[in-house]
Amino acid sequence: MAEEYHEALHTRLINIRRDLHEHPELSFQEFETTKKIRRWLAEENITVIDVPGLETGVVAEIKGREEGPVIALRADIDALPIQEQTGLPFASIHEGKMHACGHDFHTASIIGTAILLNRRKDEFKGTVRFIFQPAEEIAAGARKVIEAGVLDGVSAIFGMHNKPDLPVGTIGLKEGALMASVDRFEITVKGKGGHAGIPNNSVDPIAAAGQIVSGLQSVVSRNISSLQNAVVSITRIQGGSSWNVIPDQVEMEGTVRTFQKEARSAVPEHMKRVAEGIAAGFGARAEFRWFPYLPSVQNDGRFLTAAAEAASRLGYQTVRAEQSPGGEDFALYQEKIPGFFVWMGTSGTEEWHHPAFTLDEAALKTAARYFAELAVISLEMVE
Repeated sequence: MAEEYHEALHTRLINIRRDLHEHPELSFQEFETTKKIRRWLAEENITVIDVPGLETGVVAEIKGREEGPVIALRADIDALPIQEQTGLPFASIHEGKMHACGHDFHTASIIGTAILLNRRKDEFKGTVRFIFQPAEEIAAGARKVIEAGVLDGVSAIFGMHNKPDLPVGTIGLKEGALMASVDRFEITVKGKGGHAGIPNNSVDPIAAAGQIVSGLQSVVSRNISSLQNAVVSITRIQGGSSWNVIPDQVEMEGTVRTFQKEARSAVPEHMKRVAEGIAAGFGARAEFRWFPYLPSVQNDGRFLTAAAEAASRLGYQTVRAEQSPGGEDFALYQEKIPGFFVWMGTSGTEEWHHPAFTLDEAALKTAARYFAELAVISLEMVE
């Protein structure tokens, strides 16, 4: 294969990334971003598909030399409600909005992949579908894409997330669980309010809530297998309105992160039992509510070899990817079809969602070339 990635393309991808970075849009508000992506793809004579039901986001396709399987490459396009503090000359011009998770990088990289594959159409059989997905940050975009039928006929899907702590040219690979499932819970502890100086005439929900916070940690240490992973975090406690009054109730809220389906299904019942039991011991009552949010990113092991081979052909280094307790709605695609998600090294200075988040734009070349190669290899696998 002749090298198709040249300086002019690299400059173009940098300009695309900087344009997106300077003009971030929040989830399901990516209207201008959508127009730009459509225009950039059209300029390369890449077919953009109109998908009823998708107001933001873009779907495009490149067909190879003849009919064959369909695989998909996904990039997310939305920004975060964060005030940027990078000091970059192309920093966000929109107050309180920032590409602090690198979705601008993901989008520019996969546009680069599309450009490369469009020049290599004679090298593969089948179709590569590109999904520029809205609303990843609120875990709603993938659902919208799936409901619109974009996965219909697709045999496998591939995606990435930039990884600031990996150097440019390094790609993190791992089969099985890579990112955690994300769920939310609420607990309302109901007691009996009264005078703070006469607590014996009350049922103190604050005292019960304090013990519930401690007791919930036993769910991980005593109810979940030591061979599995789980995190229970209480992130909000609210109760009372005066320094000398015991309130009637306390509200608590938090999140649970797991990597195994067995752990995820077991945790809610254990938490409910602990909360209700501790509350009852205080003469109070606990109401437990569970809100499923996202499953775990589970990489299909069949594509591990292909993912490693793509890196090897291009001279990139691979490392075993470390699991992240963060969530990703790419997992919703993997519930429908086989998929593989990688870490792309970007030599960043800050972690995701930090107001000073930056990355090395040299990684655009790595990512664009890597996914083009992975697409060609994967099409041969799923024939």
